[in-house]
Amino acid sequence: MSYVRSADGCRIHYRVTGRSSAPPLLMIQGLGMDKHGWDIQRFVFSLRYRVIALDNRGAGRSDKPTGDYDLGQMAADAVAVLDDVGVDRAHVVGASMGGAIAQFLAVLWPERVRSLTLVCTSCRNQLWRKELLASWAWDAENRGMGAMAGHAARWVIGPRSFRRLVPLVGWLGPLGFGRSAEAFAAQVDAILAADDSLAERLATISVPTLVVVGNQDILTPRGDSEELAEAIPTAELVVISGAAHGLMIEHATTFNRILGDFLSRAERAYQDGDLFGGGAGAEALPEPPLLTDPALPVGQR
Repeated sequence: MSYVRSADGCRIHYRVTGRSSAPPLLMIQGLGMDKHGWDIQRFVFSLRYRVIALDNRGAGRSDKPTGDYDLGQMAADAVAVLDDVGVDRAHVVGASMGGAIAQFLAVLWPERVRSLTLVCTSCRNQLWRKELLASWAWDAENRGMGAMAGHAARWVIGPRSFRRLVPLVGWLGPLGFGRSAEAFAAQVDAILAADDSLAERLATISVPTLVVVGNQDILTPRGDSEELAEAIPTAELVVISGAAHGLMIEHATTFNRILGDFLSRAERAYQDGDLFGGGAGAEALPEPPLLTDPALPVGQR
């Protein structure tokens, strides 16, 4: 098992899958989740990429320090992982809170990013979402993680998949058992403490960027992703029909297909040196026919 110490001494756990010579792909999970939230993607993409999946501080096998957490600090944790693996620049994929962390990474350490994929995430806090997340933290600390997971499940899994996925997969089970309520609440506080200044800096991102959202996502609705795609000059937006916040699990085949196509195009662009000069000359990748396949109902920018 691999660990690295971040700048403040916090131990961050990560796992690398795939050939050491393959293009590096860094995957960052969301609130309360660990690297296993990417398991379906990790094993698929490790055939073509060197997949690096980490546990954010406060989750999984990483340390769960007391005190305040910060999303910029968690982005620095991810950079420490890249340093420990010996990767200069990676394709970065972040989901939900991990998407916010990925935005910080791309803005603060642009030289470390080959491409950026932002999944079911946002660039600013809405009042209603702040209140919801605060209620989850209160549930975790006062009623237990199991009660919190039961509350959160219907916000994360789409109504069509809820009855099918919860009993069979227990997707939110890891949140409900064996997890620290205090660390979960600290991650929530990090989200709530983030101001909206990040949104104002997204225009500086010049690498190919994919923004993915489900049209049934009620936690980070389509409007959040549309704002991201408008703010990032090189972004393309894909909306997956019938998918909710947990789209990488409940619609894994569709999501993997979209992500795989984007990563292939982004890696070709990286190797050709076409899109990585930075500045105003950077352009978005060409939009492929795959994303408009009638069998795959999506919207795109």
